[in-house]
Amino acid sequence: MKKLILFAAVLMVSLFSINNAKAQVSLNINIGSQPVWGPTGYNHVDYYYFPDIDAYYHVPSAQYIYSNGGRWVWVNSLPAQYRNFDLYRAYKVVINEPRPYLRDNIYVTRYSKYKNYGGRQTIIRDSRDTKYYVVKGHPNYNGNKTVVINNNNRPVHKEKTVVRVNQNSRTARNNVRENDNRGGNNRPERNNSQGRGNERH
Repeated sequence: MKKLILFAAVLMVSLFSINNAKAQVSLNINIGSQPVWGPTGYNHVDYYYFPDIDAYYHVPSAQYIYSNGGRWVWVNSLPAQYRNFDLYRAYKVVINEPRPYLRDNIYVTRYSKYKNYGGRQTIIRDSRDTKYYVVKGHPNYNGNKTVVINNNNRPVHKEKTVVRVNQNSRTARNNVRENDNRGGNNRPERNNSQGRGNERH
């Protein structure tokens, strides 16, 4: 009996841990929030760093962060001094750490070799991977219906997980109707037609 209780306790803890991990993974996916000029291959991005102009982009707030007179300024669009900066062609570094601009000297040193980088990154706008069809501005934008996620935050061509972003509730309603019909529904016909009328609206 003690073994059975111990086994049940271990099983419950394991299930709780698995569900917790699944919830954390689903919260950490922000493909639909990434801009179309962002590089492909990342399920989650907090910040992009632009070595060319020593500035950042915060994905959750969709704001740029740049230094102005020794202070970091958050803006919705880059100021006129960066009007020749091309977000689509510039090299972007993904940074998933809190407030990287406060350690700017580290990123300047680490990524200075990418300043005026001649190579080109594949950007979300140009990707044919269906997981990017949830990004507004993508040529095949599908209104956030389905996201296909590659594991390990890197492009992997073998293992893929499909996550439904918007689930259709019509299937659930059909199942309820089928269960009602199977259970020998004793309600008068008048009530059934009223119920259907409400569902339509």
